[in-house]
Amino acid sequence: MKLNILGWRKQTPGTVTTGVDPNADLELLLSECRKQLPRCNEALIRKAFQFCLQAHKNDLRESGEPYYTHPLEVARIIVNEIPLDDVSVCAALLHDVVEDTTYSLEDIRAEFGATVAEIVDGATKISGIFRSTEIRQAENYRKLLLALVKDVRVILIKFADRLHNMRTLGALPPERQKRIAQETLDIYAPFAHRFGLANLKWELEDLAFKYLNPEEYNKIKQALAESRAEREAYIERFAAPIAERLRKEGMQFEITGRPKHIYSIYQKMQRLGVPMSELYDLLAVRIILDTNENKDCYTVYGIVADIYEPIAERFKDYIARPKKNSYQSLHAAFIGPEGKRVEVQIRTRAMHEVAERGIAAHFRYKENQGNGRVPSWWHDKELEEWANWVRDIFENAGDEAPEQLLESFKLNLYQDEIYVYTPRNDLIILPKGATPIDFAYAIHSEIGNHCIGAKVNGKLVPLDYQLKTGDQVEILTSKNQHPTKDWERICVTHKARSNIRKYLNEEKRRIVEHGKQLWEKQLRKLNITIAQEQFDRMLAKLSIPNPTEFFYKLGYGIISIESALRLCGALPAEETTIPSSNPISTTSLPERLQSQAGVILDGVHPPIPNLLYHYARCCNPVPGDDIVGIITIGSGIKIHRRDCRNIAELGESMQARMVNLTWAPHQSGDYLATIRVTGEDRPGMLHDITNAITGCRNTNIRSVNIDAFGSDFEGIITLYVKDLHHLNEIFSRIRTIRGVRTVSRFNG
Repeated sequence: MKLNILGWRKQTPGTVTTGVDPNADLELLLSECRKQLPRCNEALIRKAFQFCLQAHKNDLRESGEPYYTHPLEVARIIVNEIPLDDVSVCAALLHDVVEDTTYSLEDIRAEFGATVAEIVDGATKISGIFRSTEIRQAENYRKLLLALVKDVRVILIKFADRLHNMRTLGALPPERQKRIAQETLDIYAPFAHRFGLANLKWELEDLAFKYLNPEEYNKIKQALAESRAEREAYIERFAAPIAERLRKEGMQFEITGRPKHIYSIYQKMQRLGVPMSELYDLLAVRIILDTNENKDCYTVYGIVADIYEPIAERFKDYIARPKKNSYQSLHAAFIGPEGKRVEVQIRTRAMHEVAERGIAAHFRYKENQGNGRVPSWWHDKELEEWANWVRDIFENAGDEAPEQLLESFKLNLYQDEIYVYTPRNDLIILPKGATPIDFAYAIHSEIGNHCIGAKVNGKLVPLDYQLKTGDQVEILTSKNQHPTKDWERICVTHKARSNIRKYLNEEKRRIVEHGKQLWEKQLRKLNITIAQEQFDRMLAKLSIPNPTEFFYKLGYGIISIESALRLCGALPAEETTIPSSNPISTTSLPERLQSQAGVILDGVHPPIPNLLYHYARCCNPVPGDDIVGIITIGSGIKIHRRDCRNIAELGESMQARMVNLTWAPHQSGDYLATIRVTGEDRPGMLHDITNAITGCRNTNIRSVNIDAFGSDFEGIITLYVKDLHHLNEIFSRIRTIRGVRTVSRFNG
């Protein structure tokens, strides 16, 4: 047994190099390599060090030190804090050579071989990728993906590079300090977290916080220093009876005081809105077991719970359900002496290695393949999941703007996880705050695109319901459902957001193409040629930035062809009509593009063709409804049901812009209608309702949003109908369903 109450801040391991004696620096590096690495090709490392020394012989750091001290310290971090192999040490020593000196990648390849050259090349390519202020194209991110999938050592060397830069950030001007610190906090620390590099993550966060908010940093640091002796004495008192019991059980173990980091303390203070003195969990203990049996962790939890009262709601089992970065541990909290809360982590030595060093703890090479050049992580399930996670982000990027990709990337890097299940009990890991839409897309993009609702633990829930660990989720789909802009606001995963954006972008592209066809067809019919100058003048008058946006608005019905041609000067002022043309098929276009000639103005004979209409989404009028129109500026007439509450609220203020409308004698096409259904939430209820709707004239459902309250439910269903009579038929069918209480039109 080893009882080792550590200090509150982790100290940088090893001896700090002076930069005065390169030979002494090299010998120190080699001695650390012999101690830490599974194998050490000293000749290779010596050669890389001498090459680094020669390449950077005329360069100085901002601090005035010889430049070689930076790659040397990066190599020492690789050796001591992310122990990999001698090839990684060699690449770390050379990682800046191609970017900062006259030597080329071919020089590296000739001297050190293809593997070292590929790692150096990867590190060079991604050196500026994380700089959010310098993002220009998403291609940079694809380079990062390529580097990661090709050799994971590239990103690990970049972590070490950034860590040393942060440790020496004081030599830079304040403006650069803040920029680099913010970049570190936004990208590098979360990325280290995602790769399971806990020690690097904590140190990067604290160092970034030190430069971004020095006043708060120093305040917390001083408070921790003042209370350190008291904390350590308390932890020793808390740990003593646990150690005694574990010795009696014959266990080999280590108990340490777990350091609470400055930035995490600050975050908790901000989240809870309390000063540091009121935080209850600054006392933390870690129990590390020298055993290969995971069950021993549960035994130790039972022993601690026998000594101190456990806080049930603070127990988390990351052994049975590891995090995505393979982190495993038991987390618990207990009431210690004097009624103080103490957080306790219980793990095996192997789990601790993964928790501290993450992906590096798995990093091994097959001895029998190419002299160690084939990384075993290609065949390692956990490491393959890491690579698949990164690959998934980029493969689903589509045509996303780099800023959107960065936002999604950051979002996915640094989120707490929940564990939910399919109806077949397959485990799906999602970020905290995930919704059924995220779950649907996690299963398959097509299921996500057609998701109309979900059942969680057998109960109907709305699409914005936040899932919780342990939930069993069943996704309900409809072939007529498609993503909407609102979905992007609801979901939290990159995969869901990128698929939604991809669909919406494709939908916009189709509308643009539809608008372009309408325009070109009308010009041919009228035998008109529009000069570029005329077209540009028309765009300027409409305040439209480019032709794509013009064709989109034309295709969507926001702008009429007639008004556009008049602005081009292609139609005289006295012209009142445009000869009708055969319409392009609109079966797959949004509903507001269809049936534009479905109403006529009362008292106007004959009806004015090509008059621009929009059906109000608040009340969704259908043929047969009593309707009224509101004249809008630039968008034609908006059609409401006369009993729409928005019309009632407008009152006299809109009388001057209100016109009476009637439906044209012959209607065709489908119209959106939204209905509200309430009743008893029972198994099969949603199935019965949707069957009743689709069974009536093969009605298509666009979306379903169901919310359950105890034993009751309320559903808002959007569907396509021909007219009011069709809608009333559907009402009659739904009212016959057992448990349904009310069904009515919905005003939203």
